[in-house]
Amino acid sequence: MTLDQLDRGQRATVVAVDWASLAPEDAKRLRAMGLDEGASVSLAHRGMFGGGDPLAVTVGRMTVALRRAHAAAMQVERA
Repeated sequence: MTLDQLDRGQRATVVAVDWASLAPEDAKRLRAMGLDEGASVSLAHRGMFGGGDPLAVTVGRMTVALRRAHAAAMQVERA
């Protein structure tokens, strides 16, 4: 499953990221925030309008906003 498919509050571990589907500057930013293979994540909130952008994702002790397209590039395994 991908990160954008997690239920709100569900914990997971990032097992793979499709870096080729992301722009290089986006990939660099995501890695700098700790969103890489092995990261513990949980979905905190979904956006209210339309497609649910942005998603609020907790990574460690930090909460970051992600585009749904970025979250869809991350394969996760539920904890």
